[in-house]
Amino acid sequence: MTDYRSEYPFGVRHDGPEPASAAAEPGSSPPRATGTLESGLPLDAFDARLFREQSETVVAKLEKHLSDVSIRGLDLTDPAALADAARALMTTERTGIAPFDERKLAGIVDLYIRTGIQVHSPGYMGRQFSGVVPLSGVIDFVSSVVNQPSSFYEAAQLPSVAERIMAEELNAFIGWERDGFAMVTTSGGSLANLTALLAARNQAFPGFWSEGGSGLAGQPRPAVAVGDDVHYSVARAAGVMGIGDAQIVRLPLNERHQICVERARGVLDAAARRGLKVFCLVASSGTTAMGAFDPLDELGDLARERGLWLHVDGAHGASLLVSDELRHKLRGIEKADSLTWDAHKMLFTPAPCTLLFYRNKENSLGAFRQRASYVFDEEPDIYTALDSGEKNFECTKRPMIMPLWTLWAVYGRALFARKIEYLCRLTADAHRILVRESDFETLHCPEANILCFRFRPAGLGDEDVHDVQVEIRNRIKSEGNFLISKVDVHEVAALRVVMMNHQVTSEHFRMLLGEVRRVGRDLLRQNRPSR
Repeated sequence: MTDYRSEYPFGVRHDGPEPASAAAEPGSSPPRATGTLESGLPLDAFDARLFREQSETVVAKLEKHLSDVSIRGLDLTDPAALADAARALMTTERTGIAPFDERKLAGIVDLYIRTGIQVHSPGYMGRQFSGVVPLSGVIDFVSSVVNQPSSFYEAAQLPSVAERIMAEELNAFIGWERDGFAMVTTSGGSLANLTALLAARNQAFPGFWSEGGSGLAGQPRPAVAVGDDVHYSVARAAGVMGIGDAQIVRLPLNERHQICVERARGVLDAAARRGLKVFCLVASSGTTAMGAFDPLDELGDLARERGLWLHVDGAHGASLLVSDELRHKLRGIEKADSLTWDAHKMLFTPAPCTLLFYRNKENSLGAFRQRASYVFDEEPDIYTALDSGEKNFECTKRPMIMPLWTLWAVYGRALFARKIEYLCRLTADAHRILVRESDFETLHCPEANILCFRFRPAGLGDEDVHDVQVEIRNRIKSEGNFLISKVDVHEVAALRVVMMNHQVTSEHFRMLLGEVRRVGRDLLRQNRPSR
């Protein structure tokens, strides 16, 4: 058999002169797509030279975008106007393949960059997804072009190996037995939470997968215990699994917005008396609302005492594990049975990239119990040992590990640790600034990079506090200088900042407070808070 890879090891072609067949006169166009079954079908849109031209156009636009450190919030465009602008960039050709138009591509990229959230701007303090380390975007670009679905080793060999490597690297901070744990990537924390809960349910109720809920007739109903501030994806997962809202046991929080372990025991006992069998306790490491970290050490003991699966939703805060300075926030993580960890949040990679860890690798096979001859091999070998298709819901899955592994390989852990530590120090400094401002109310001492507060000047009645915060947030957003978010704390709206950009400084936060104060005072002068 002829080896078409010849001298190139592992099929990798090294740089060298361009083959003569690829040469073309400057300014000439590739041939039209008029091939035959014998010659193949040449299509201009797939031409490698055109690809380079297109890439250079896009990279120049992105370089300019990343160099812009001006304060920008959200330029919220009317959807109809945006649709008109988008349609104007579309070809009018309806029968043949339109020739490439560089001006259209430039216009599309400009429109894409200009609209939506400006995650790289110091005005962005509103959400938990991050501006990415640019190199990770470059590797994501490679992934898009080579297009290797990563649920099976044969399709995506390096991503499969990189996933195993990153699992070992990050488990060093979790602390599970090196040969006993498992990790799989999923498209987002919501899917990771659902997958972990499925594994927990199938372990507690082995017949549920095949028989459904009807197989539990006469038995206690499956239930999940969660902190009262848990992410909505957990409740959504319970609904998808057929457990239902009525079987979600909400555990009370303490003054730090963490699960109160002492009071949790009584709530679990009451659930048992109602005929519920709690099979999983979900803790949070970095709640979405306020960034609180549940006491994992104590909850781990409680879960073990009650025979519960402990799942930690660390989508936001698990990344603190890579910092020697902040790792203590997740003390006791080694007692968890599973962990959700979003790299597209505090590891600054393109979304989605979620890592789902299991303390016991056998449990990673428990969420989905199926056979499919077209993907699952009957005789495992050294290659199929790296398949992840049996462990996750997705069959066709992006090689989302590649941006993270590349950053880790090129820069190492310190890149992530230094940025995370800066963001947490910045948030603590913002809290200190707020404490000194008499017309603002602080609601908590931040544990990481999320801070909630209210504009509460003298003369603002309690009955108007909620509506004033909502209207302040809306006007700040519409003015387009800053983007912040809103969250209800004890059923009253609060302003919320999430520090995700290392270019944000304390001075930027003071500027934001100035905007909040100006808008708030305008509202009070109008004496008509929005309801």
